[in-house]
Amino acid sequence: MVLDVKRIINTPGGRIPFDFTEDFSDVDFGGVCPAVRPVSVVGQAENIAGMLRLQFDLTTTLSAVCDRCGAPFDLPYKVPFECLLAEELEEDDNDDILLLDNGTVDLSELARETFILNMPSKTLCREDCRGLCSGCGVNLNYEKCRCKKEVDPRLAALAKLLEQ
Repeated sequence: MVLDVKRIINTPGGRIPFDFTEDFSDVDFGGVCPAVRPVSVVGQAENIAGMLRLQFDLTTTLSAVCDRCGAPFDLPYKVPFECLLAEELEEDDNDDILLLDNGTVDLSELARETFILNMPSKTLCREDCRGLCSGCGVNLNYEKCRCKKEVDPRLAALAKLLEQ
């Protein structure tokens, strides 16, 4: 979606709301496509005292796999985005200002970049996930491990003292 902001560039207080969905099912993270549902993009462009501000929220549910126990789960995903828009830049290296292209901004591409750059690097089915037993592989969230605890031979003497 391309948003034309020309009508509010010279109108302090002017705003243009937007609400659309994007399909990011083609985005691949190591063979996994987490965006199995459309991504909702809701926000607005507004002129605040002569400055154009763009803000939106990306919202969807990701299809994720827990990094500790390997269980698949749905992960609510919401990412806010905000930047200033300008027709020309005074400084070359200002990352907080997005340059307009003939009074327009490509929201679809901006939403895609925001989605990719904010993907969680680690996903957990729950904060207190106990993971898998390294010995028998049982999911410790649902079962108790039956592995015999092996004592490090270097600490065997201390283990005997603890038993007494």
